[in-house]
Amino acid sequence: MPFVHIKIAGMALTPEQVRHVQDEATRLMATVMRKKRELTAVLVEQVPADAWTVGAEPVRVAGHLDVKVTEGTNTAEEKSRFIAAAAKLLKDVLGSDLPVATYVVVHELAADSWGYDGLSQEHRRKTGPAVLTF
Repeated sequence: MPFVHIKIAGMALTPEQVRHVQDEATRLMATVMRKKRELTAVLVEQVPADAWTVGAEPVRVAGHLDVKVTEGTNTAEEKSRFIAAAAKLLKDVLGSDLPVATYVVVHELAADSWGYDGLSQEHRRKTGPAVLTF
């Protein structure tokens, strides 16, 4: 049950590019992070370039990918592979002007600190494997 939030600055993505980023982020969550595709939510947010700086300097284009997953459900190797693949996705879509300081962040949240459909992940964990979802 991951939530992926992608912020883009400096270039207006076409609807097709937004859909591509959403599809690829969902695919990475399913294949690299072992998350359920049908429970993966992806938000692509576009902000003005003048809202973003790196090293206090304006940028022409920027991107940031932030994902939330349940703590302890991924290995360090999976997270490392995801970070590399997500960074490549941002670079493929946004181009070579993307700053080196383009971050991909994996937030691991305690199972009792979040959930969906009114139930925490901890509740799902306690009620048995039949409804256990991450």
